[in-house]
Amino acid sequence: MTKSRAPNFSMETVDGRTLRVAVWRASAPTKLPILFFNGIGANIEAMAPMAELLDDRDFITFDMPGIGGSPDPVVPYNAILMSRIAALLLDRFDMPRVDVMGVSWGGAMAQQFALQNTARTNKLILVATSAGMLMVPGKPASLVKMADPRRYIDPEFMAKHFKTLYGGMVGNKSEHIGRITPPSKTGYFYQLMAMIGWTSAPFLPFMKTETLIMMGDDDRIVPLANGKFLNFLIPNSELFVVKNGGHLFLLSHVEESIAKIGAFLDRDADGARKAA
Repeated sequence: MTKSRAPNFSMETVDGRTLRVAVWRASAPTKLPILFFNGIGANIEAMAPMAELLDDRDFITFDMPGIGGSPDPVVPYNAILMSRIAALLLDRFDMPRVDVMGVSWGGAMAQQFALQNTARTNKLILVATSAGMLMVPGKPASLVKMADPRRYIDPEFMAKHFKTLYGGMVGNKSEHIGRITPPSKTGYFYQLMAMIGWTSAPFLPFMKTETLIMMGDDDRIVPLANGKFLNFLIPNSELFVVKNGGHLFLLSHVEESIAKIGAFLDRDADGARKAA
């Protein structure tokens, strides 16, 4: 990896919704871009370090309505609608085919996008996520604190309960907390509403997309059993377990995570580029 790169930010209006979009451009891209879906309530900056390190390919992500720099949603939305909007954003940035990645809540979005946009999805990476309403729930203490809005607006609360929330080796938690922009109440509520009743389970056995499932063995919010279930459902999938990894292992186990993601995406990459 070379030195870190900075994103280009823009406000894009798609299907009547205005979204804050970030695009990291590779200096000489020879690989497919990554479309990234973030976790619930998380703004672009929360996962920016990962995007900066995957510097050999373009990388695009956006704040959901009412999250980060995106204005509040006027009406509710669901995963199907946001997958369509994501596809339209890719058209706008001339990205006809992409590798798709999602973390936690964003992992559900990544599944929906891949199911809905099969032709333009090359590979799929699902991180610390589940098949939706059929998931094995996390530890009650973590789930209660996860739902508490103070985790976004009160740095002391976040610091005190960081391990309960995210488990595992937490890395530089103060740096992570400093990158968080609190979502609006409307934005957070609508994001929760978007996945009520949603599950990918009936459709995953028919999905042919090559899929990497990454889970932490100390994730207190989305337990490892959910990754095993996804691995069982998705025919062309592999499960990678991060030892001592909590819900944020992408940030606490950076080198291990980036190495696995890069190796997975680069495997048979020449054929994928030719197909695009």
